[in-house]
Amino acid sequence: MQKETYFGVDVSPLSYDEILVDIEQRMQADQKSTIIAVNPEKVMAAEQNEQLRELINNSTYGIPDGVGILLASKLKKGTITSRVTGVDMMDRLLEFAAKKGYRVFLYGAKEEVVSQAKAKIEEKYPEIIISGYENGYVQDPKQVVNKINEAKADLLFVAMGSPKQELWIREHMDSVSAKVFQGVGGSFDVFAGHVKRAPAFYRNLGLEWFYRLMKEPKRLKRQLALPKFLLKVMRSK
Repeated sequence: MQKETYFGVDVSPLSYDEILVDIEQRMQADQKSTIIAVNPEKVMAAEQNEQLRELINNSTYGIPDGVGILLASKLKKGTITSRVTGVDMMDRLLEFAAKKGYRVFLYGAKEEVVSQAKAKIEEKYPEIIISGYENGYVQDPKQVVNKINEAKADLLFVAMGSPKQELWIREHMDSVSAKVFQGVGGSFDVFAGHVKRAPAFYRNLGLEWFYRLMKEPKRLKRQLALPKFLLKVMRSK
């Protein structure tokens, strides 16, 4: 896979379907895969943070989660043609697991959030096998690793916020049975119904960030990363 690079940060050009095909091939070959969402804010942070940059670049798929990455690829005449958001990638993987009979483990967030997310996911995908879950407040990582392995998980979703979740995955993936690892941030809250996503109108136009900004004006400082990133891309052409 030929990744695109923005200021030292690698981004996968694959679509949801292409990632799923590639992941299944890797699982059958007994290879482990990691997924990390990349947006302009994370690229700008990774430019200054070597550890974060290494986490992204060492992942199997740095998915273009953010309209800014899509616009940057167009400006650079790249091959990224659509966003691949973290929460939608998780949803596609859940559907994939349900159809293929793979076992899923959910780790992170508060007990009421992860347990409700599990229930809602099982309601949405009745055939899915969620073989276990654990909240993010267990102090002993060995206890968590043992629980994941006892559940014989194939796919592991970790919700701790970035880069903490990716650091946890990097540290423990070799001792965990799972083959697919995704850090999913606040996605458990979405699946549990605690956080509502932007309406489809905003998502389809790539304006989910604008909707969130309208709902939470305090996000303005974070959202300034988008115009700064695009301006930097244009200057580097």
